[in-house]
Amino acid sequence: MTATSTARRPDAVADAHEGMSYLESLPRKTITVYVPLILIMIVLLFPFYWMVITSIKPDQQLLDLNNGNPLWVTEPTLRHIHKLLFESNYPTWLWNTMFVAICATVLSIMSSVLAAYAISRIRFRGAQTVGGLIFLAYLVPPSILFIPLSTIIHYYGLFDSPFALILTYPTILIPFCTWLLMGYFKTIPFELEECALIDGASRWQILTKIVLPLAVPGLISAFIFAFTLCWNEFIYALTFISSNWNKTVPTAIVSEFVDGDVFRWGSLMAGALVGSLPLVILYAFFVEHYVSAMTGAVKE
Repeated sequence: MTATSTARRPDAVADAHEGMSYLESLPRKTITVYVPLILIMIVLLFPFYWMVITSIKPDQQLLDLNNGNPLWVTEPTLRHIHKLLFESNYPTWLWNTMFVAICATVLSIMSSVLAAYAISRIRFRGAQTVGGLIFLAYLVPPSILFIPLSTIIHYYGLFDSPFALILTYPTILIPFCTWLLMGYFKTIPFELEECALIDGASRWQILTKIVLPLAVPGLISAFIFAFTLCWNEFIYALTFISSNWNKTVPTAIVSEFVDGDVFRWGSLMAGALVGSLPLVILYAFFVEHYVSAMTGAVKE
């Protein structure tokens, strides 16, 4: 039996190589790999391209689409971006968004780390049930939660302040971040903790000196997800913030650059373009850690 399997092994390898050889020919690789990738890139990048050309188009080209090419700019201008940065409160809105996103993300990550470690690493009855309930809490739409949360915000006098968003954003961030970190913590071998417990280490020492250093990709992934969600959140920011000075970018550009039925598309797209740059930079630096952590969470 061993000799037969040994004899068949080269044939199996050859068949497998022959089965994948269709990808090595250029015409087939073009159809099966390059063309789908190009189509996906066009679909994903076209909104950003439209945003860029709209932000640098003159007003006459934005309003008159019959006498110009809507997909191209013949006379680009930076007037919309200049008006956005120097003739509005956009730098203040950008600072408010950054402050709220960082504070809410840090608060959510700290809470999620403690919850995920307790559920995934400390064996107690009902741990899996608690983990499932936490993930189900993430599925509750924010459009339902903002009604009772608005009552709480008014009761504590936090309306129209950044702390209203800092304290409410974790309600939608902690469930998913906890589920994500639970999956990543489970990929860390339990033997490391057992050896540390035998040596007399406490649970806090194990968490801070063993688990967290090994879970850095998972923490980065949770941070990126939470930061992105805070940065783009609209419902809570629209409900809890009313003054122009305290608004965040998603709500400010919509309320300040829309006059009734008149949309100032150049300023709107310029605000969206400048506001998306921090997220683009963040993803560019940490995309590998983000993908690896999401893969580890999905495996679990």
